[in-house]
Amino acid sequence: MELQKYFSKFLLKKRKRQLTERDYFLSTELNKMLGTEVQNVALYREAFSLKNSSKKDSNYERLEFLGDSVLGTVISCHLFHTYPQANEGYLTQMKSKIVNRKNLNKLGDDLKLTDLLQKQNSVALGENISGNLFEALIGAVYLDFQYDTCKRIIMERLLTPTEINKLENKIVSYKGLLLEWSQKKKLNIKYETCEEIQVSKSVVFRCHVWLGEEKIANATETSKKKAEEKAAQRAFYILNKKENILGNPKTV
Repeated sequence: MELQKYFSKFLLKKRKRQLTERDYFLSTELNKMLGTEVQNVALYREAFSLKNSSKKDSNYERLEFLGDSVLGTVISCHLFHTYPQANEGYLTQMKSKIVNRKNLNKLGDDLKLTDLLQKQNSVALGENISGNLFEALIGAVYLDFQYDTCKRIIMERLLTPTEINKLENKIVSYKGLLLEWSQKKKLNIKYETCEEIQVSKSVVFRCHVWLGEEKIANATETSKKKAEEKAAQRAFYILNKKENILGNPKTV
């Protein structure tokens, strides 16, 4: 046992000497995050490298593409076995709640993934960078450990069943929810959105929601998409007072 401890410490010191200071920091933080020792630190270096327009160096985007597919497969299998009585529509909604950009950004923020970026000096980060890095991390984990270990890490360390259960009753898109409800009821919901110039000369978008011939809600926001979603949310609360829009989507 003492001999085993000696060789473990020896190999750790040897490995530390072989890594750059930055790579050692990266691997150490990932070991704590993933609950296992990463094997190929170069994969994770790529996963946390930003795109450089002046160079053709590798960056997170290819691993993000791979991680998106791997995450989708892991979540689809988990939902399929967790909700054996659920119909296709419910499973699709649940998957959307988990892998939508807003939730992935939150997961990436909670893990503080931007702290692991290789070069952070004077680089403007996009609003979805945390979610992109989350998917890139999963892509790197998949290549480093293959599917079974990657699935275990996702479900035990990165996105636990407890976190997934919290999303069950969460509404991701009020606009999508109203569309589904209106189709079931054979009602017509439409959105009218136009630009408005404020006193400060800033441009905003005002959206009106119509149910048939009745205007039921409106909202203003800085973009057309945000205005429509905000107006749809207000329309939802108004309509939900009259009847249960959510219903029970689990079974046919």
